[in-house]
Amino acid sequence: MDKEAIYNKPWILQRADPYVLKAHDGFYYFTASVPAYDRIILRRSETLYGLAEAKEHTIWLKHDKGIMGEHIWAPELHYVMGKWYIYFAAGSAEDKWLIRPYVLECQGEDPIADEWIEMGKMKCALDDEFSFRAFSLDATVFEHRGDWYYIWAEKVGVGKMISNLYIAKMKSPYELETVQVMLTTPDYDWERVGFWVNEGPAILKNAGKIYLTYSASETGAPYCMGMLTSDEDADLLDPISWSKERYPVLKSDETCGIYGPGHNSFTIDEEGQPILVYHARTESIIEGDPLYNPNRHAMLMPIRFDDSGKPIFSYKE
Repeated sequence: MDKEAIYNKPWILQRADPYVLKAHDGFYYFTASVPAYDRIILRRSETLYGLAEAKEHTIWLKHDKGIMGEHIWAPELHYVMGKWYIYFAAGSAEDKWLIRPYVLECQGEDPIADEWIEMGKMKCALDDEFSFRAFSLDATVFEHRGDWYYIWAEKVGVGKMISNLYIAKMKSPYELETVQVMLTTPDYDWERVGFWVNEGPAILKNAGKIYLTYSASETGAPYCMGMLTSDEDADLLDPISWSKERYPVLKSDETCGIYGPGHNSFTIDEEGQPILVYHARTESIIEGDPLYNPNRHAMLMPIRFDDSGKPIFSYKE
């Protein structure tokens, strides 16, 4: 396979918020938001590039009524504390905008064949009066030096709602141990197009640093990726540990025919090359509401690093 031929081009069609995991069992797994927002799907392959042709399995369907009944968004598959979990956001069948974060737990070692059970809404720490009270989505988790962390987007405000990113330490795969800490709010003009948004966090570690990418602005062509950086020895729950890039690290490029890149994840290919997995559009003008236009496609980009170890995201070599 000519890998170069598939980079920065539609790889898996109409799959937004793509998440790829190279797991401890040796397989690659893929999940994403589907256009109908009504289910959670998984694909599995022995190779990263084989995910494009892999069979797609529906492992969970939305409820007919009540919570988890609409807008099934941005699932991520993680192996946490000895079990498989899926973290996702969902609205209610009666109120599709009542978006909150939920957790599924697999009852075996095969995330495709084995049963999944609902663990309910993610639980905040006992003394946390704020988390998950409002529109909350796009959770990711990561392990660092024996501790697990949960990062998510939540809207706050009076009048115009603003989507910020928060972090907390995890007590269990479905409960937080610490009170939320805000990492970033939409400070810059490129984060405030259409909506004031920071969302879709993803973690990449390299050369003693922890990089947190996120997405900003409305989901059309203005959608783009920003980045925070922390030293691996720093207190990750201290906001001052994280520095924020002044400009987006990846944005629309008309010359490449790529619009609205964002909501990414990170993986590695079979040779250990770090890969950015992201969604983007191939048209600049969107018909109808961008949220319900299905043409956000999963794409791949090889990542290079500069002399300091900082990732470089580029459509061109």
